[in-house]
Amino acid sequence: MLDPLEALAQDKQRDADRRQRHGDVAAGPGQQVHAGGDAGEDARPDDGGQRRQGCRPEAASAAAGSGGHGHGDPGSLHALTSARSILARIEGGTEKRGDRVPLATIAREWTRIGVTGFGGPPAHITLLRQLVVARNGWMDGRSFEDAIAACNLLPGPASTQLAIFCAYRVGGWPGAIVGGLGFVVPAVVMVLALATVFLAQAPPTWIRGAGAGAGAAVAAVALRAGLDLVGPSFARVREDGREELRWAVYLLVGAVAGALTGAFLVLVLLACGLLELALRRRQRATLSLDGASLALVLAVVATSGGIGALCWTAFKVGALSFGGGFVIVPLMQGDAVHTYHWMTNAEFLNAVALGQVTPGPVTGTIAAVGYAAHGVGGALLAAAVAFVPSFSFILLGGGRFERLRANANARAFLEGAGPAAIGAILGAAIPLTGALSETWQFFVLAAAALGLLALRRGIVLTLLGAGAVGVVIALAGGPVPS
Repeated sequence: MLDPLEALAQDKQRDADRRQRHGDVAAGPGQQVHAGGDAGEDARPDDGGQRRQGCRPEAASAAAGSGGHGHGDPGSLHALTSARSILARIEGGTEKRGDRVPLATIAREWTRIGVTGFGGPPAHITLLRQLVVARNGWMDGRSFEDAIAACNLLPGPASTQLAIFCAYRVGGWPGAIVGGLGFVVPAVVMVLALATVFLAQAPPTWIRGAGAGAGAAVAAVALRAGLDLVGPSFARVREDGREELRWAVYLLVGAVAGALTGAFLVLVLLACGLLELALRRRQRATLSLDGASLALVLAVVATSGGIGALCWTAFKVGALSFGGGFVIVPLMQGDAVHTYHWMTNAEFLNAVALGQVTPGPVTGTIAAVGYAAHGVGGALLAAAVAFVPSFSFILLGGGRFERLRANANARAFLEGAGPAAIGAILGAAIPLTGALSETWQFFVLAAAALGLLALRRGIVLTLLGAGAVGVVIALAGGPVPS
């Protein structure tokens, strides 16, 4: 049986030949009339009975490239190639019609990024672009950039959502699940494995020193992460002609909230987003306010502790965090340390450092918090709750996902919540610094700040270097936080 596109091309070929024999064919724009074979030779079309049914006129017109002779001549091949190209563009992908990337390939490539993706979201985006745009052509550059913009409008880990969406584009919903799991599972497994060592009741001295050294540099990492976001955010405000004063107010409110409010920081982020949305619409944002009320109810219910509290903390990390991956740190710290006492300050700093030095999404840090709260089961539950929203946004959004970039309400909300989240990241440096207990840790923090902010050294290498300093001090008999 002929491929439908080949049949389509042959049908158009026979039409062109028939018109040429009657002298009523003319070369129009984008068409050429080829004599084919010998000049003046008039080949008979192989009608084979009636014309094949089911070919739409507009599709046949798109498939026609020229009026050559025979099934395998240049004109027919040109028509067939044109039909395939146009249909591929209509279907919104660059892969061949009917082809999907095998799930085994998606599993291998997305897992590779999850295992080698050191450096946070910028590294993840670079690796994904190389995979799906530059190397394989599974997506075009414009579609990839639009996907980045749409993910930045969503709460939760943007690079994780981008990885899931790219897998969805090349493999459908099975590809999204396989690729998404390949991207996030390695980070969760590595953080959990390290947490069993660093958060043990009696870890070896050198492990405690490594954790204390790396943890001392975390406040500097928060400053670096926040400052890296301030410039681009303010540039977008000036470019769009928006209120610079409102942007600065949101930033300041977020910084104060990140330093002081702890567990209820998420309500401040939501309030800033809703305020900007209301100012843009010049009316009450009823549905959004109802969502904020629901968040408040969930927060109050979660104060009872237990599994519900852990799920609420993980849900905040995965579904209510805006403005970058590091905003999860102030969202978690209040719950994990001060409200539910799952971890000490030193252990929380260790958990944050583990999330930074391991590849993959930093949201995997929630696995360490879950482990401290309820063991391995708590770690797996917290990771599931944190990552399910990212899968849901992509799988349930379907074809509407890419149109999110043009949604005025979503953009307005993010223009309030985004600066507040950046401020919260900067403000988090205050409680993170206050969590240090040994004098030598402040010298490590100062050195890390110099390396990250002035010399622009890499975050992973800085944390590893700080951890090495901690190991040396611990093995030399220096004081180490308990």
